[in-house]
Amino acid sequence: MDITILTILAFIIALIVSTLVIYVVTKLFGETEDIKTALLAAVIGTVIYAVVYFLMGHGLIAAIIGGIAWLIALRALYKIGWLKSLAIAVIIWILTSIVGWFLPTLMGPV
Repeated sequence: MDITILTILAFIIALIVSTLVIYVVTKLFGETEDIKTALLAAVIGTVIYAVVYFLMGHGLIAAIIGGIAWLIALRALYKIGWLKSLAIAVIIWILTSIVGWFLPTLMGPV
């Protein structure tokens, strides 16, 4: 298999996992949006972080700016307040970190 195909496959798997985690967490917080909104949130989050890291490099400031931008996106997609979007984002981050320990990620060996 070509490395490009493996990268695309890893990206799709990561996107599916992120979408499912976002969907479950937002449902636990009482949101009524469907899986398409969770998919959109996952794609937007990926794009936000990719752009921020491309422009600023990896580091704490880039992570904070990317995180704030993603909170704004969550607020807009789910029509929720800052605190609820922060709580949802923290739970999503924790769960995706746990899942990342068990599944290969884009940053790890493919």
